[in-house]
Amino acid sequence: MAISSKLKIIGSVLGGLLFPGLGHLLLGKWIRALLFAFAILSLFYLGLVVEGKLHDLDLTEFITTLFFFADVSNGLPYVFAKNWGYGVGNAHNPSFDYGNTFLAVSGLLNLLLTLNAYDIAIGRKK
Repeated sequence: MAISSKLKIIGSVLGGLLFPGLGHLLLGKWIRALLFAFAILSLFYLGLVVEGKLHDLDLTEFITTLFFFADVSNGLPYVFAKNWGYGVGNAHNPSFDYGNTFLAVSGLLNLLLTLNAYDIAIGRKK
């Protein structure tokens, strides 16, 4: 395997983990990249709007740890939202659980898109 193809694979995977749709954009699939970025960022934004919580790493509770890994899989949107004070969560809001679910699902979808970018980079998919 040539060095350029290895760099393409690594770049698409790291790009996909860094920002939703970036892995596909680096592979030249810009329409997919825009659609995927819009879908995932919309879910992420909706989760924040309905006052869902962006979880921190807490190894004392298993479910909280799972939510953390799902949330952090959003990449830079997670980092920016946490640093700017968003995602604190409001457990008294009736939509709190929906917000948590939207935030976690957006991260898990980003992981699936990263795997899809990897499959495209190695030639398994088009």
